[in-house]
Amino acid sequence: MQTNISSSVHLDPQPPFEATVGLGLRRALLKTLRDAPAGDFDFLEVAPENWIGIGGAHGDALKLLAERYLLSCHGLSLSLGGSAPLDESFLEQVRGFLDRFNVTFYSEHLSYCSDDGQLYDLLPLPFTEEAVHHVAARIRRAQDILGRRLAVENVSYYAAAHQDMDELTFTNAVLREADCDLLLDVNNVYVNSVNHRFDPTVFLAGLERKRVVAMHVAGHYDQADDLIIDTHGASVKPVVWSLLGQAYGLFGVKPTLLERDFNFPHYDELVGELNIIKRLQRDADALVKVTVDG
Repeated sequence: MQTNISSSVHLDPQPPFEATVGLGLRRALLKTLRDAPAGDFDFLEVAPENWIGIGGAHGDALKLLAERYLLSCHGLSLSLGGSAPLDESFLEQVRGFLDRFNVTFYSEHLSYCSDDGQLYDLLPLPFTEEAVHHVAARIRRAQDILGRRLAVENVSYYAAAHQDMDELTFTNAVLREADCDLLLDVNNVYVNSVNHRFDPTVFLAGLERKRVVAMHVAGHYDQADDLIIDTHGASVKPVVWSLLGQAYGLFGVKPTLLERDFNFPHYDELVGELNIIKRLQRDADALVKVTVDG
């Protein structure tokens, strides 16, 4: 991988918002989210490519929800690790969308998803020094165009590409060289720890703490004892809740999104999971207060 993209703009860290809980804005949930009582959640996460230029009833619903809740944006198709040229015209569109809805937090995946066309999957990068330089340069250029810091999300993967280093070393190297932030997906850490046989607590402890600015938590499917599939279509497992609590202890309480993309349960079940996040956040805050006061 080679690139000549450079960056001349230094962006100071911009945490998205205070300790909050959120849900993904899915069209299947539009009516439910519009009717939700105040206080159930604090923000909604939007994939901008699914909403840029959308008008009519869906556009009106987005505008209404944006007036009630903070929005964060989580991209799906930028292909930061891809070999095709970075889609700068799309980034300009994203910047317009972020500006229009006063979005301060935009994240993408530490992966690639295109090669002369959209692949509709998030594919893992080789964990090599060349890949670090390649993706970091593209992240810096994306930040220049967006006029904002970008957070990248650690992804789940099943077939490992070439690896000269482990995932933790690769992730930290990209964050440092790109000078960007990390959206920590706690479920992905657990999924990868089982599939690729490493200790998830060691992975969390090894991340650069100042880089973690937000978190995701989701459900998965246990295919076998040594194979877990990241689905976003089930309830969060107890082991992942436990890992989220450990993450708060390491990095502090961060804005946390409950990811659910399909197989939606009754809304009360989603609220129940949001309340677990809130409880874990309160417990972490209380522990910090006891430590400080003590």
